[in-house]
Amino acid sequence: MTTNETLTDHDRIEAVLGALSDAWNDNDADAYGALFTEDASYVTFFGQVSRGRTAIVDGHRWLFARMPGSRMTHGATADREIRFLTSDTAVVVGQGPGTIVPGRESATDRISTVGFVVVRTDAGWRFAHFQNTRLQAPPA
Repeated sequence: MTTNETLTDHDRIEAVLGALSDAWNDNDADAYGALFTEDASYVTFFGQVSRGRTAIVDGHRWLFARMPGSRMTHGATADREIRFLTSDTAVVVGQGPGTIVPGRESATDRISTVGFVVVRTDAGWRFAHFQNTRLQAPPA
């Protein structure tokens, strides 16, 4: 097991991506929102934009109440890239199945490309921006 002293920033970003999935899977809107900066922006699967941690928490509290037991896979791991823009800012882009809702075995019909801007804060790495876009074939 890697100790905190030997974790790289890449490892720490991987950990915050995992914590995001864990908070979703616990249906814990407060823990989910705590992983975002106070002024974060959040673009949903449906294109709605939440601005600020409070709006992100409120939106997820509403969502978790309507989808209890939904599951998020860890961090869109397919083709995931963590690219550092500066020592304190990274962009993460990856693909993965959408959230699995109760009564369904998988979400392979809901594959999304997700993007994050992750920044180093006094509390550790936090998400300053998130966007979730359903993967679709281009129009003919």
